[in-house]
Amino acid sequence: MWQRLYSFLLLPFFRIGITLLALVNGKVRRGLRGRRDLLPNLRASMALAEGARCAWVHVSSMGEFEQAKPIIEALKAAVPDLCVVVSFFSPSGYDNSRRYPHADVVTYLPVDTRRNARDFLAAVRPDIAVFIRYDIWPNHVWACEDAGIPLVLANATMRDNSARLSPLARAFHRRLFNAFDAILTISESDANAFRRFALTKPLIEPAGDTRFDRVAGRADAARGKKLIPDKLVAGRKVLVVGSSWSEDEEVLLPALFTIMKNDARVLAVLVPHEPTIEHLETLEYKLKGKAASIRFSFLAEYADEPVILIDSIGILLSLYASADVAFVGGGFKSNVHNTLEPAAYGIPVLYGPKIQNSREAEQLREAGGGFIVQNKREAYRLLRTLLSDEDRRRDAGERAGTFVRTRAGATQRIVAAILPYFAER
Repeated sequence: MWQRLYSFLLLPFFRIGITLLALVNGKVRRGLRGRRDLLPNLRASMALAEGARCAWVHVSSMGEFEQAKPIIEALKAAVPDLCVVVSFFSPSGYDNSRRYPHADVVTYLPVDTRRNARDFLAAVRPDIAVFIRYDIWPNHVWACEDAGIPLVLANATMRDNSARLSPLARAFHRRLFNAFDAILTISESDANAFRRFALTKPLIEPAGDTRFDRVAGRADAARGKKLIPDKLVAGRKVLVVGSSWSEDEEVLLPALFTIMKNDARVLAVLVPHEPTIEHLETLEYKLKGKAASIRFSFLAEYADEPVILIDSIGILLSLYASADVAFVGGGFKSNVHNTLEPAAYGIPVLYGPKIQNSREAEQLREAGGGFIVQNKREAYRLLRTLLSDEDRRRDAGERAGTFVRTRAGATQRIVAAILPYFAER
């Protein structure tokens, strides 16, 4: 019943909505264009992997793909000649990941019709399907179930107040989640929430969050990249402002100006989330008369400016290696960005109050390594304290680093749960 209800009632409304949205949204249009000739192209790509064992990993977009990468790389190391197919729902994730070296095939997931799902599986012929976090498409899940392909949901989350636990939605999701062989959650509370569906088939147990493994590994790899030379930061107290929006800067910059006026040793590295020419010029206008600045691309001409404006993308993680304190943007706009990346370096992390999308931001605050900034006054008070009090800064940094390190290890547990399915096929 649920399969027919989804396919013949819910899915048509979704397809109509996507088609209409494509008229006004370029990202949606790009996703629809990218799905043209998807299956013929996929069959051609998979012909090169004929006879190899195959793991299909599905993610929604870039954030979930970062969670999938440690799993993919560990599976590649454990299973000889494994072919890994990664599918994306989002065009931004797909566009930015096609050159990922550990994926043999990167593709969009086709629209979730029953026929598309059957044709997709016929092309890929996976030995196992791994869905990451929450992007679960019912017809693809049920097609795997019908074909006897083991299904694993990794990094799974489920809040106690999730709408999926409401009476009508609960019945539908019970049918959906019961198709899985294993549901590996990030915490015991998430596992308990899944158990409320009264599922009869899947193993449900907490395995942890692979994001901690990912950021810890990336931080270790990035420590040796000295993007800002040691001589520039020697004797300075460095604040890295990562992925900032104008709303974050409106709160942070006044506090920073006051602190710099009283402490010439403070060096601020500003990393806009979107380093467009317009944004950089706006920042330079706001800094004018308050603090001299230089763009990162002109760093060879550095003349002791107290502000460095980053006009490149993709280098934030390495920049955190030079920081004594970090401020992560997004918390004054809509949702805070990645607070784990700076925490992995063992430094205090500040961010705005909009953290509803980030359970780890709240947990980092509870651990004493993160600090929520509510307004300009709090920004000044917290920055002044952390930049001037070395003991307080060191203690908060150690708490942040411990928060990340003690939560690592999810990859090993997830892969240990996946590998037996290869032996069974």
